[in-house]
Amino acid sequence: MTDPGTSADTALRVEAVFREEHGRLLAALVHRFGDLDLAEEVASEAVESALRHWPVDGVPDRPGAWLLTTARRRAVDRLRRDRTYAARLAILAVESERSEPGPIPAGGDLPDDRLELFFACAHPALSPDDRIALILRCLAGLSTGEVARAFLVPHKTMAQRIVRAKNKIRGARIPFRVPRPDELPERLPVVLGAVYSIFTEGYAASAGDTLLRLDLAEEAIRLARILHRLMPSEREAAGLLALMLLIHARRAARTDSSGAMVLLADQDRTRWDRPMIDEGLGLVAGALMGGRPGPYAVQAAIAAVHDESDRADDTDWPQIVALYDVLCALMPSPIVALNRAVAVAMRDGPAAGLILLEDLADEPRLRDHHPYAAARAELLHRLGRHVEAAELYRRALDLAGSAPERRYLEMKLGEITAQ
Repeated sequence: MTDPGTSADTALRVEAVFREEHGRLLAALVHRFGDLDLAEEVASEAVESALRHWPVDGVPDRPGAWLLTTARRRAVDRLRRDRTYAARLAILAVESERSEPGPIPAGGDLPDDRLELFFACAHPALSPDDRIALILRCLAGLSTGEVARAFLVPHKTMAQRIVRAKNKIRGARIPFRVPRPDELPERLPVVLGAVYSIFTEGYAASAGDTLLRLDLAEEAIRLARILHRLMPSEREAAGLLALMLLIHARRAARTDSSGAMVLLADQDRTRWDRPMIDEGLGLVAGALMGGRPGPYAVQAAIAAVHDESDRADDTDWPQIVALYDVLCALMPSPIVALNRAVAVAMRDGPAAGLILLEDLADEPRLRDHHPYAAARAELLHRLGRHVEAAELYRRALDLAGSAPERRYLEMKLGEITAQ
Protein backbone atom coordinates (compact mmCIF):
# COMPACT_ATOMS: atom_id res chain seq x y z
CA MET A 1 0.00 0.00 0.00
CA THR A 2 1.37 3.42 -0.93
CA ASP A 3 2.25 5.71 1.95
CA PRO A 4 -0.22 8.68 1.92
CA GLY A 5 2.65 11.03 2.64
CA THR A 6 4.57 9.71 -0.35
CA SER A 7 1.50 10.08 -2.55
CA ALA A 8 1.08 13.69 -1.45
CA ASP A 9 4.75 14.43 -2.16
CA THR A 10 4.47 12.81 -5.58
CA ALA A 11 1.33 14.82 -6.37
CA LEU A 12 3.23 18.00 -5.56
CA ARG A 13 6.10 16.85 -7.77
CA VAL A 14 3.71 16.10 -10.64
CA GLU A 15 2.16 19.56 -10.24
CA ALA A 16 5.60 21.21 -10.24
CA VAL A 17 6.76 19.27 -13.30
CA PHE A 18 3.55 19.95 -15.19
CA ARG A 19 3.71 23.67 -14.42
CA GLU A 20 7.32 23.83 -15.61
CA GLU A 21 6.76 21.67 -18.71
CA HIS A 22 3.20 22.74 -19.59
CA GLY A 23 4.06 25.22 -22.32
CA ARG A 24 6.67 23.02 -23.98
CA LEU A 25 4.38 19.99 -23.71
CA LEU A 26 1.45 21.74 -25.38
CA ALA A 27 3.69 23.31 -28.01
CA ALA A 28 5.09 19.90 -28.98
CA LEU A 29 1.63 18.31 -29.08
CA VAL A 30 0.03 21.09 -31.11
CA HIS A 31 3.00 21.09 -33.47
CA ARG A 32 2.53 17.34 -33.99
CA PHE A 33 -1.26 17.07 -34.15
CA GLY A 34 -2.39 20.57 -35.12
CA ASP A 35 -5.25 20.76 -32.62
CA LEU A 36 -5.18 22.78 -29.40
CA ASP A 37 -8.16 21.06 -27.76
CA LEU A 38 -6.71 17.62 -28.39
CA ALA A 39 -3.34 18.75 -27.03
CA GLU A 40 -4.88 20.07 -23.82
CA GLU A 41 -6.98 16.95 -23.29
CA VAL A 42 -4.17 14.43 -23.74
CA ALA A 43 -1.78 16.58 -21.66
CA SER A 44 -4.28 16.43 -18.78
CA GLU A 45 -4.64 12.68 -19.27
CA ALA A 46 -0.86 12.31 -19.10
CA VAL A 47 -0.82 14.13 -15.76
CA GLU A 48 -3.58 11.87 -14.45
CA SER A 49 -1.52 8.87 -15.53
CA ALA A 50 1.53 10.28 -13.75
CA LEU A 51 -0.48 10.64 -10.54
CA ARG A 52 -1.37 6.94 -10.77
CA HIS A 53 2.02 5.55 -11.78
CA TRP A 54 4.70 7.73 -10.21
CA PRO A 55 3.79 6.96 -6.57
CA VAL A 56 4.25 3.26 -7.40
CA ASP A 57 7.04 3.28 -9.98
CA GLY A 58 8.86 6.41 -8.84
CA VAL A 59 9.38 9.74 -10.59
CA PRO A 60 11.23 9.15 -13.89
CA ASP A 61 14.61 10.72 -14.55
CA ARG A 62 13.11 12.80 -17.38
CA PRO A 63 9.59 13.56 -16.20
CA GLY A 64 8.88 16.01 -19.03
CA ALA A 65 9.77 13.40 -21.65
CA TRP A 66 7.59 10.84 -19.84
CA LEU A 67 4.60 13.19 -19.95
CA LEU A 68 5.16 13.96 -23.64
CA THR A 69 5.44 10.28 -24.61
CA THR A 70 2.32 9.40 -22.64
CA ALA A 71 0.36 12.31 -24.11
CA ARG A 72 1.39 11.41 -27.68
CA ARG A 73 0.23 7.82 -27.17
CA ARG A 74 -3.12 9.04 -25.84
CA ALA A 75 -3.52 11.32 -28.85
CA VAL A 76 -2.80 8.51 -31.31
CA ASP A 77 -5.28 6.24 -29.50
CA ARG A 78 -7.89 8.99 -29.62
CA LEU A 79 -7.43 9.49 -33.36
CA ARG A 80 -7.66 5.78 -34.07
CA ARG A 81 -10.97 5.54 -32.20
CA ASP A 82 -12.59 8.76 -33.35
CA ARG A 83 -13.09 8.95 -37.11
CA THR A 84 -14.79 12.35 -36.87
CA TYR A 85 -11.82 13.74 -34.98
CA ALA A 86 -9.41 12.19 -37.47
CA ALA A 87 -11.35 13.63 -40.41
CA ARG A 88 -11.23 17.13 -38.92
CA LEU A 89 -7.50 16.84 -38.32
CA ALA A 90 -6.98 15.62 -41.86
CA ILE A 91 -8.62 18.82 -43.14
CA LEU A 92 -6.35 20.89 -40.93
CA ALA A 93 -3.31 18.99 -42.18
CA VAL A 94 -4.21 19.60 -45.83
CA GLU A 95 -4.79 23.32 -45.22
CA SER A 96 -1.50 23.54 -43.36
CA GLU A 97 0.34 21.89 -46.28
CA ARG A 98 -1.24 24.30 -48.76
CA SER A 99 -0.01 27.27 -46.74
CA GLU A 100 3.38 25.85 -45.85
CA PRO A 101 5.62 28.77 -44.82
CA GLY A 102 8.77 29.65 -46.62
CA PRO A 103 12.15 29.69 -44.91
CA ILE A 104 12.90 32.14 -42.14
CA PRO A 105 15.15 34.98 -43.34
CA ALA A 106 18.88 34.36 -43.20
CA GLY A 107 20.42 35.20 -39.86
CA GLY A 108 17.50 34.04 -37.71
CA ASP A 109 15.14 31.16 -37.11
CA LEU A 110 12.64 29.97 -34.56
CA PRO A 111 14.56 27.23 -32.78
CA ASP A 112 11.82 26.88 -30.18
CA ASP A 113 8.48 25.06 -30.52
CA ARG A 114 6.82 27.31 -27.98
CA LEU A 115 7.81 30.51 -29.75
CA GLU A 116 6.65 29.06 -33.08
CA LEU A 117 3.20 28.54 -31.59
CA PHE A 118 3.21 32.01 -30.05
CA PHE A 119 3.37 33.33 -33.61
CA ALA A 120 0.81 30.78 -34.79
CA CYS A 121 -1.65 31.88 -32.09
CA ALA A 122 -1.05 35.53 -32.99
CA HIS A 123 -3.31 35.02 -36.00
CA PRO A 124 -4.98 38.25 -37.23
CA ALA A 125 -8.37 36.50 -37.27
CA LEU A 126 -8.39 36.90 -33.47
CA SER A 127 -8.47 40.19 -31.58
CA PRO A 128 -5.09 41.24 -30.09
CA ASP A 129 -6.24 40.70 -26.50
CA ASP A 130 -7.70 37.28 -27.34
CA ARG A 131 -4.45 36.30 -29.01
CA ILE A 132 -2.35 37.25 -25.99
CA ALA A 133 -4.78 35.59 -23.57
CA LEU A 134 -4.71 32.35 -25.55
CA ILE A 135 -0.91 32.34 -25.68
CA LEU A 136 -0.58 32.96 -21.95
CA ARG A 137 -3.16 30.38 -20.89
CA CYS A 138 -2.51 27.58 -23.34
CA LEU A 139 1.16 27.91 -24.27
CA ALA A 140 2.85 29.82 -21.43
CA GLY A 141 1.18 27.76 -18.71
CA LEU A 142 -0.32 30.64 -16.73
CA SER A 143 -3.57 29.93 -14.92
CA THR A 144 -6.77 31.67 -16.00
CA GLY A 145 -6.59 33.73 -12.81
CA GLU A 146 -3.03 34.85 -13.56
CA VAL A 147 -4.01 35.82 -17.11
CA ALA A 148 -7.05 37.70 -15.77
CA ARG A 149 -4.84 39.68 -13.40
CA ALA A 150 -2.48 40.53 -16.27
CA PHE A 151 -5.44 42.10 -18.11
CA LEU A 152 -7.05 43.59 -14.97
CA VAL A 153 -10.34 41.79 -15.66
CA PRO A 154 -12.44 39.34 -13.60
CA HIS A 155 -11.62 35.63 -13.74
CA LYS A 156 -14.96 34.81 -15.41
CA THR A 157 -14.41 37.41 -18.14
CA MET A 158 -11.01 35.96 -18.97
CA ALA A 159 -12.30 32.38 -18.99
CA GLN A 160 -14.96 33.39 -21.51
CA ARG A 161 -12.39 35.22 -23.64
CA ILE A 162 -10.15 32.14 -23.83
CA VAL A 163 -13.06 29.85 -24.73
CA ARG A 164 -14.19 32.33 -27.41
CA ALA A 165 -10.71 32.42 -28.94
CA LYS A 166 -10.44 28.62 -29.03
CA ASN A 167 -13.90 28.31 -30.56
CA LYS A 168 -12.96 30.79 -33.27
CA ILE A 169 -9.80 28.84 -34.09
CA ARG A 170 -11.86 25.66 -34.31
CA GLY A 171 -14.72 27.20 -36.28
CA ALA A 172 -12.49 29.04 -38.76
CA ARG A 173 -10.13 26.06 -39.02
CA ILE A 174 -7.13 28.30 -38.43
CA PRO A 175 -4.02 26.15 -39.05
CA PHE A 176 -1.27 26.12 -36.46
CA ARG A 177 1.76 26.97 -38.55
CA VAL A 178 4.72 29.28 -38.35
CA PRO A 179 3.82 32.43 -40.31
CA ARG A 180 5.66 33.27 -43.49
CA PRO A 181 8.62 35.63 -43.00
CA ASP A 182 6.61 38.57 -44.32
CA GLU A 183 3.88 37.87 -41.71
CA LEU A 184 6.19 37.94 -38.69
CA PRO A 185 6.39 41.74 -38.22
CA GLU A 186 2.59 42.02 -38.23
CA ARG A 187 2.30 39.41 -35.48
CA LEU A 188 5.32 40.57 -33.49
CA PRO A 189 3.49 43.09 -31.21
CA VAL A 190 1.16 40.36 -29.92
CA VAL A 191 4.07 38.00 -29.28
CA LEU A 192 6.02 40.75 -27.52
CA GLY A 193 2.97 41.47 -25.35
CA ALA A 194 2.69 37.82 -24.39
CA VAL A 195 6.40 37.55 -23.55
CA TYR A 196 6.23 40.67 -21.39
CA SER A 197 3.16 39.34 -19.55
CA ILE A 198 5.08 36.15 -18.77
CA PHE A 199 7.95 38.24 -17.44
CA THR A 200 5.62 40.40 -15.35
CA GLU A 201 4.17 37.34 -13.62
CA GLY A 202 7.73 36.20 -12.92
CA TYR A 203 8.84 39.62 -11.67
CA ALA A 204 5.90 39.98 -9.26
CA ALA A 205 3.89 36.79 -8.82
CA SER A 206 0.17 37.46 -8.51
CA ALA A 207 -0.25 34.69 -5.94
CA GLY A 208 1.79 32.26 -3.85
CA ASP A 209 4.40 32.34 -1.12
CA THR A 210 7.20 34.03 -3.05
CA LEU A 211 7.45 37.41 -4.74
CA LEU A 212 9.56 36.20 -7.66
CA ARG A 213 9.08 33.33 -10.09
CA LEU A 214 12.52 33.27 -11.64
CA ASP A 215 11.62 30.42 -13.99
CA LEU A 216 9.05 32.60 -15.76
CA ALA A 217 11.20 35.72 -15.80
CA GLU A 218 14.19 33.87 -17.24
CA GLU A 219 12.07 32.03 -19.80
CA ALA A 220 10.65 35.37 -20.98
CA ILE A 221 14.16 36.78 -21.35
CA ARG A 222 15.23 33.67 -23.27
CA LEU A 223 12.33 34.08 -25.70
CA ALA A 224 13.04 37.80 -26.06
CA ARG A 225 16.66 37.05 -26.97
CA ILE A 226 15.46 34.72 -29.72
CA LEU A 227 13.10 37.39 -31.03
CA HIS A 228 15.81 40.04 -31.03
CA ARG A 229 18.18 37.70 -32.83
CA LEU A 230 15.46 36.77 -35.32
CA MET A 231 14.52 40.38 -36.09
CA PRO A 232 17.44 42.60 -35.11
CA SER A 233 16.03 45.59 -36.99
CA GLU A 234 12.78 45.55 -34.97
CA ARG A 235 13.42 48.25 -32.36
CA GLU A 236 10.59 47.14 -30.08
CA ALA A 237 12.08 43.64 -29.84
CA ALA A 238 15.29 45.31 -28.64
CA GLY A 239 13.28 47.60 -26.36
CA LEU A 240 11.45 44.73 -24.69
CA LEU A 241 14.64 42.76 -24.11
CA ALA A 242 16.29 45.88 -22.66
CA LEU A 243 13.31 46.55 -20.38
CA MET A 244 13.32 43.03 -18.96
CA LEU A 245 17.08 42.94 -18.47
CA LEU A 246 17.10 46.30 -16.67
CA ILE A 247 14.32 45.16 -14.32
CA HIS A 248 15.60 41.61 -13.83
CA ALA A 249 19.03 42.99 -12.92
CA ARG A 250 17.50 44.07 -9.57
CA ARG A 251 16.18 40.60 -8.67
CA ALA A 252 18.67 39.82 -5.89
CA ALA A 253 17.75 43.03 -4.02
CA ARG A 254 13.97 42.77 -4.35
CA THR A 255 13.61 40.57 -1.26
CA ASP A 256 15.54 40.34 1.99
CA SER A 257 16.95 37.21 3.64
CA SER A 258 13.49 36.29 4.96
CA GLY A 259 11.79 36.67 1.56
CA ALA A 260 10.14 39.97 2.50
CA MET A 261 9.56 42.48 -0.29
CA VAL A 262 11.98 45.42 -0.57
CA LEU A 263 10.82 48.48 -2.50
CA LEU A 264 13.05 50.02 -5.16
CA ALA A 265 13.92 53.03 -2.99
CA ASP A 266 15.16 50.77 -0.18
CA GLN A 267 17.11 48.21 -2.22
CA ASP A 268 20.81 47.56 -1.75
CA ARG A 269 21.98 48.64 -5.18
CA THR A 270 25.34 46.92 -4.78
CA ARG A 271 23.40 43.66 -5.24
CA TRP A 272 22.14 44.68 -8.69
CA ASP A 273 23.53 42.74 -11.66
CA ARG A 274 25.77 45.34 -13.30
CA PRO A 275 26.72 43.31 -16.42
CA MET A 276 23.01 42.78 -17.10
CA ILE A 277 22.38 46.51 -16.63
CA ASP A 278 25.19 47.34 -19.07
CA GLU A 279 23.68 44.99 -21.64
CA GLY A 280 20.27 46.57 -21.16
CA LEU A 281 21.64 50.09 -21.49
CA GLY A 282 23.29 49.20 -24.78
CA LEU A 283 20.00 47.85 -26.12
CA VAL A 284 18.09 50.95 -24.98
CA ALA A 285 20.34 53.20 -26.99
CA GLY A 286 19.59 51.29 -30.19
CA ALA A 287 15.85 50.99 -29.46
CA LEU A 288 15.50 54.77 -29.06
CA MET A 289 17.31 55.65 -32.29
CA GLY A 290 15.84 55.95 -35.77
CA GLY A 291 12.57 57.77 -35.34
CA ARG A 292 9.66 57.72 -32.94
CA PRO A 293 10.32 55.16 -30.19
CA GLY A 294 7.88 52.42 -29.25
CA PRO A 295 6.31 51.82 -25.81
CA TYR A 296 8.80 49.14 -24.76
CA ALA A 297 11.75 51.34 -25.65
CA VAL A 298 10.33 54.21 -23.57
CA GLN A 299 9.66 51.91 -20.62
CA ALA A 300 13.20 50.60 -20.95
CA ALA A 301 14.47 54.19 -20.85
CA ILE A 302 12.56 54.73 -17.59
CA ALA A 303 14.10 51.58 -16.13
CA ALA A 304 17.52 52.79 -17.29
CA VAL A 305 17.17 56.07 -15.38
CA HIS A 306 16.50 54.09 -12.20
CA ASP A 307 19.39 51.70 -12.81
CA GLU A 308 21.87 54.47 -13.55
CA SER A 309 21.25 56.09 -10.13
CA ASP A 310 23.71 54.92 -7.49
CA ARG A 311 21.33 56.06 -4.75
CA ALA A 312 17.56 56.40 -4.67
CA ASP A 313 17.94 60.08 -3.76
CA ASP A 314 19.88 60.68 -6.98
CA THR A 315 17.02 59.48 -9.23
CA ASP A 316 16.23 61.97 -12.00
CA TRP A 317 12.48 62.20 -11.40
CA PRO A 318 11.92 65.10 -13.84
CA GLN A 319 13.34 62.93 -16.63
CA ILE A 320 11.18 59.99 -15.56
CA VAL A 321 8.04 62.15 -15.58
CA ALA A 322 8.95 63.43 -19.05
CA LEU A 323 9.37 59.86 -20.27
CA TYR A 324 5.98 58.92 -18.80
CA ASP A 325 4.49 61.85 -20.70
CA VAL A 326 5.83 60.30 -23.91
CA LEU A 327 4.54 56.88 -22.87
CA CYS A 328 1.07 58.26 -22.13
CA ALA A 329 0.91 59.61 -25.68
CA LEU A 330 2.12 56.33 -27.19
CA MET A 331 0.15 53.92 -25.02
CA PRO A 332 -2.51 55.57 -22.86
CA SER A 333 -3.66 53.22 -20.12
CA PRO A 334 -4.67 53.40 -16.45
CA ILE A 335 -1.48 51.58 -15.41
CA VAL A 336 0.71 54.12 -17.21
CA ALA A 337 -1.31 56.95 -15.62
CA LEU A 338 -0.87 55.34 -12.19
CA ASN A 339 2.89 55.05 -12.60
CA ARG A 340 3.14 58.61 -13.90
CA ALA A 341 1.22 59.89 -10.88
CA VAL A 342 3.69 58.17 -8.55
CA ALA A 343 6.58 59.73 -10.45
CA VAL A 344 4.96 63.17 -10.20
CA ALA A 345 4.62 62.64 -6.44
CA MET A 346 8.34 61.98 -6.25
CA ARG A 347 9.10 65.10 -8.31
CA ASP A 348 6.53 67.57 -6.96
CA GLY A 349 5.44 66.12 -3.62
CA PRO A 350 2.67 63.78 -2.40
CA ALA A 351 -0.17 66.29 -2.78
CA ALA A 352 0.48 66.70 -6.51
CA GLY A 353 0.62 62.95 -7.03
CA LEU A 354 -2.50 62.34 -4.95
CA ILE A 355 -4.57 64.68 -7.13
CA LEU A 356 -3.63 62.61 -10.18
CA LEU A 357 -4.39 59.33 -8.42
CA GLU A 358 -7.79 60.55 -7.26
CA ASP A 359 -8.59 61.46 -10.87
CA LEU A 360 -8.28 57.73 -11.62
CA ALA A 361 -10.66 56.62 -8.86
CA ASP A 362 -13.48 55.77 -11.28
CA GLU A 363 -11.29 53.75 -13.65
CA PRO A 364 -12.85 50.22 -13.66
CA ARG A 365 -9.56 48.44 -14.33
CA LEU A 366 -7.97 49.96 -11.22
CA ARG A 367 -10.86 49.20 -8.89
CA ASP A 368 -9.44 45.79 -7.91
CA HIS A 369 -5.79 46.60 -8.62
CA HIS A 370 -4.06 46.57 -5.25
CA PRO A 371 -1.02 48.70 -6.30
CA TYR A 372 -3.43 51.57 -6.98
CA ALA A 373 -4.94 51.41 -3.48
CA ALA A 374 -1.46 51.04 -1.97
CA ALA A 375 -0.11 54.05 -3.88
CA ARG A 376 -2.95 56.27 -2.69
CA ALA A 377 -2.47 54.98 0.84
CA GLU A 378 1.24 55.81 0.79
CA LEU A 379 0.67 59.39 -0.38
CA LEU A 380 -2.10 59.93 2.19
CA HIS A 381 0.26 58.60 4.87
CA ARG A 382 2.97 61.04 3.78
CA LEU A 383 0.43 63.86 4.04
CA GLY A 384 -0.51 62.84 7.59
CA ARG A 385 -4.02 61.64 6.63
CA HIS A 386 -3.61 58.41 8.57
CA VAL A 387 -7.24 57.31 8.88
CA GLU A 388 -7.78 57.48 5.12
CA ALA A 389 -4.42 55.83 4.51
CA ALA A 390 -5.28 52.93 6.83
CA GLU A 391 -8.56 52.37 5.03
CA LEU A 392 -6.82 52.15 1.67
CA TYR A 393 -4.08 49.88 3.01
CA ARG A 394 -6.83 47.52 4.20
CA ARG A 395 -8.34 47.67 0.73
CA ALA A 396 -4.97 46.86 -0.86
CA LEU A 397 -4.48 44.02 1.63
CA ASP A 398 -7.82 42.50 0.65
CA LEU A 399 -6.83 42.58 -3.02
CA ALA A 400 -3.16 41.49 -2.84
CA GLY A 401 -2.43 37.94 -3.94
CA SER A 402 1.14 36.98 -3.00
CA ALA A 403 2.25 36.43 0.57
CA PRO A 404 5.25 38.87 0.42
CA GLU A 405 3.02 41.69 -0.82
CA ARG A 406 0.47 40.94 1.88
CA ARG A 407 3.15 40.96 4.58
CA TYR A 408 4.46 44.30 3.34
CA LEU A 409 0.97 45.84 3.38
CA GLU A 410 0.31 44.42 6.85
CA MET A 411 3.53 46.08 8.03
CA LYS A 412 2.51 49.44 6.55
CA LEU A 413 -0.95 49.17 8.09
CA GLY A 414 0.61 48.34 11.44
CA GLU A 415 2.85 51.42 11.25
CA ILE A 416 -0.17 53.67 10.67
CA THR A 417 -2.44 52.17 13.28
CA ALA A 418 0.36 52.40 15.87
CA GLN A 419 0.57 56.19 15.45
